[in-house]
Amino acid sequence: MSARDRILAKLRGARPAEPLAHPDPAPHYTARARNESKAERLARFRTGIEGFHAEVHVSTEADWPALLARLCADKGVGTLLFGAQTPAGRRLDPATFTGTTLRPWAGQVEDIKADLFHTVDAGFTQTRGAIAETGSLILWSSADEPRTLSLVPPIHFALLDAAHIHPTFYDALVSENWAAGLPTNALLISGPSKTADIQQTLAYGAHGPKELIVLVINAEGDVQ
Repeated sequence: MSARDRILAKLRGARPAEPLAHPDPAPHYTARARNESKAERLARFRTGIEGFHAEVHVSTEADWPALLARLCADKGVGTLLFGAQTPAGRRLDPATFTGTTLRPWAGQVEDIKADLFHTVDAGFTQTRGAIAETGSLILWSSADEPRTLSLVPPIHFALLDAAHIHPTFYDALVSENWAAGLPTNALLISGPSKTADIQQTLAYGAHGPKELIVLVINAEGDVQ
């Protein structure tokens, strides 16, 4: 018997006869529920993510494309990479982006690697939601909107529906039934990329976007 077989045999022999019971986390979170309104969850999320040096701009379902165009102009964005086949991507009109070229995502990373790392100034993505407790965005990547859009360009613009801000990560998992199926990548983003050297000098943009700009829609009212 090989060493590998002996190790595996010992592991199998130590396996319990009955599956171990997993603790139920629901009582822990239920007892600590804040019963917040949508406005209160947005406020808590905003405090958290702005504390990590992200920008938050509140708009409406009708006006956010114009706000995005204005922010691109203000920040001198020459090229904005986006998922043209997503619901949000279809709302972008090149005519409103003065001085900014809208570039739809197409092909594979290898096909556009040079442009992606050297000429694309910003990426735009939708979000699946957010977490108020940690000030984090939730992104699920797809073929139409790969994670590269949020990880490589110097600026990341993210569109967030305030109705999908969850109190905690646990609430997001349960209310959206993540157990039923997950994408290849699920991203939690709490601010722009940052790192620090041994002298604790903080630098932004070393391993990804140096700016994170969140556009929040459907923030009006106090709907739960």
